[in-house]
Amino acid sequence: MKIQESAENYLETILMLQRQKPCIRSIDIVNALGFSKPSISVAMKNLRNNGYISMDSDGHITLTTSGLEIAEKIYERHTFLSAWLSGLGVTPHVAAEDACRIEHVISAESFAALKRHVKEMAK
Repeated sequence: MKIQESAENYLETILMLQRQKPCIRSIDIVNALGFSKPSISVAMKNLRNNGYISMDSDGHITLTTSGLEIAEKIYERHTFLSAWLSGLGVTPHVAAEDACRIEHVISAESFAALKRHVKEMAK
């Protein structure tokens, strides 16, 4: 399943916020990403219409099964790539920024191979 990079970023942000707070609302995403309220509102509507999130009558946002699957995949890539780049001597800030770009374009095959390689090198 291929979705837009921006949608992946929103889902990843929701996942990270859910790990910090029991209830997530659109304003939390606004504060986390620094985007305007109308932009977040449109994005949440699109994510809801595509079945990636649900929103209750109080505006609390939760990831659906498919939204959680995508968010976890992107988050795993981000954390792995950030740590790997940092381990290569890249500054943490640059490593995080680069990981944020790479996580969306690397294929599942290449990512799995990279993880295997890093695991083998750690032995």
